[in-house]
Amino acid sequence: MSHDQNFKNLILDYPHEALAFFAAEESAGVDASARIIPIREEQLKERSGERFRELDVPLLVEWSDGRREAILFVLEEETDPARFSIHRLAHYCLDLAELFETDRVVPVVIFLRGDIPQRELILGGDRHDYLTFRYLHCALTSLPFDQYRDSDNLVVRLNLPNMRYAPGRRIEVYAQAVRGLADLEADPEKRLKYLDYIDIYTNLSDTERERYEREYPTEAEIMMTFTERVRQQSEQIGELRGELRGELRGEQKGEARLLLRQVGLKYGEVPDDARHRIEAADAETLLIWSDRILTAECIDDIFR
Repeated sequence: MSHDQNFKNLILDYPHEALAFFAAEESAGVDASARIIPIREEQLKERSGERFRELDVPLLVEWSDGRREAILFVLEEETDPARFSIHRLAHYCLDLAELFETDRVVPVVIFLRGDIPQRELILGGDRHDYLTFRYLHCALTSLPFDQYRDSDNLVVRLNLPNMRYAPGRRIEVYAQAVRGLADLEADPEKRLKYLDYIDIYTNLSDTERERYEREYPTEAEIMMTFTERVRQQSEQIGELRGELRGELRGEQKGEARLLLRQVGLKYGEVPDDARHRIEAADAETLLIWSDRILTAECIDDIFR
């Protein structure tokens, strides 16, 4: 999975926490009563047509009590700063402002690594500037781990491995991220999902993982118990799905045998192409064909 998709999932799963971390300057008024709505790419394509530009996650924040006008946050993750284009981001924000008929648009760029590139775009002539564009930025590798290690924001804790720390502290960073996940997320599936996220961005070696299990036995036991529980649940669901598929296959085979027998009785030998179609069809289609055979004048009429 790409870094873009990892961060997109993170923002969509925890929008309030993501805005509080990545866009702290503008999100102070986005309290729990505010409704955060992800804007689907399909919706943007329909409304913007040929000029559609795909970025990571536009989030529309609305207040049900009407205290203030809705505001649109545009979040983009950039793995390689050299590929970042402030012109593309400005185009995208202008398109969204026009589409949603608002001038309340906040662009936010999350830099996974490297230095922040061009931070401001100014267009003008000799006498005046006529367009100025800036964006909020969060350069994760410039953030000191020690400042955020005990945060009660889950998005912050999950991104501890992406922050600045001495290489010798990687196990401690991993432990703090895992502890945050255990303390702040109760959903077993999300715990498992974001344990993978922590693993990806910490990238412990086998030796470091063994040290982690020795030095942080409580955290290791919590997550191991969790992972095992979710794995067992997944196996049980898989078994149920397998049983259901088996029942459906059995039903399909029975319907197919019955229809083949009906076709043979009515028309004699069953042609190979008709046999293949009947054996490949699902149970519902076979029932429809079984009804049609009563009035069909030839085999082709069954399949029409």
